[in-house]
Amino acid sequence: MAEFIDAAFGFPTALFTFSLMVVAGYWALVLAGGLDLDLLGAGADADAGAGAGAGDEGSADGPVSGWFAFLGLGGVPATVVLSLLIALAWFVSLAGSALTSGGGARTAVLAAALLAAWAGTRLAVLPLRRVLRRPAEASLRHFVGLPCVIRTGRVGPDFGQAEVTAPDGSSAVVQVRLPAADAAAGTALTAGSTALIFDFDPSGEFFYVMPHDAALDRPAG
Repeated sequence: MAEFIDAAFGFPTALFTFSLMVVAGYWALVLAGGLDLDLLGAGADADAGAGAGAGDEGSADGPVSGWFAFLGLGGVPATVVLSLLIALAWFVSLAGSALTSGGGARTAVLAAALLAAWAGTRLAVLPLRRVLRRPAEASLRHFVGLPCVIRTGRVGPDFGQAEVTAPDGSSAVVQVRLPAADAAAGTALTAGSTALIFDFDPSGEFFYVMPHDAALDRPAG
């Protein structure tokens, strides 16, 4: 155990250990519904079932999307890419630290960890990019008029996600927003509640929702 701690908090693994702790805490909050999947904003289209395709790597909005596109890591949420990079770099540097000693060798381990993290993340991004490929705007508009289930802890004018099921049985997690007027009036949508998608914002690529009674969707007996 002592050897593991020494390796985890020694050079070069320590450079990634604290970042890995932040990543673990972030994903715990995402699972609890307290944070958006794409906190950094890059590749947020993917969260709405509208991830950029392989040819659209440079089109995602966000402060780090340009760097990820340059590295061939675009088309998926930036938080996913960063999490993979940090986790892979940590594991490789930990293994390298256990097998080597000395400053020169550890510096080589750092370089190898960064290279392996990039290569591994790029391989992981390729299938994810296809899964999160951006559908046409017309396809997104097909969700208007459908009920959805809120998947985040809350929905507001600038935050929220929900799961919607299309008539063909396919489902997607989409970005949703509560109109500012409804939020000001005290309307609340929380995790697990049912809402109705009534409009689509093409510029922000999100849907406006309102409270909905699921019983209204059931046919009369």
